[in-house]
Amino acid sequence: MLIFARYQTHMKKEIHPEYFPKAQLICACGAKYEIGSTREEISIELCSACHPFYTGKQKIMDTARRVEKFQERVAKKTDQTTGKKAKRAKRATKKQASDKKETEK
Repeated sequence: MLIFARYQTHMKKEIHPEYFPKAQLICACGAKYEIGSTREEISIELCSACHPFYTGKQKIMDTARRVEKFQERVAKKTDQTTGKKAKRAKRATKKQASDKKETEK
């Protein structure tokens, strides 16, 4: 027991912030939670009641059109196929078109 007494730490007085065991956590959706904190009231934007990961709903707060731009890029990529097979198919269609023009002349 004497060994452990050496390693016990004591809290210094007057340097720790005040602790509120019944602090209010208020979400933007209106949900209120009671938690322990060093602040009396905390405001947050998302909680477990409104977070898309937990609710399964897509709720996007996009001010700079980032999500729309990303979705447009993804749509372009799915429309355009790339790789060796795509290049081979593209060359074949070009060759067919040029052969068709030569036969018409």
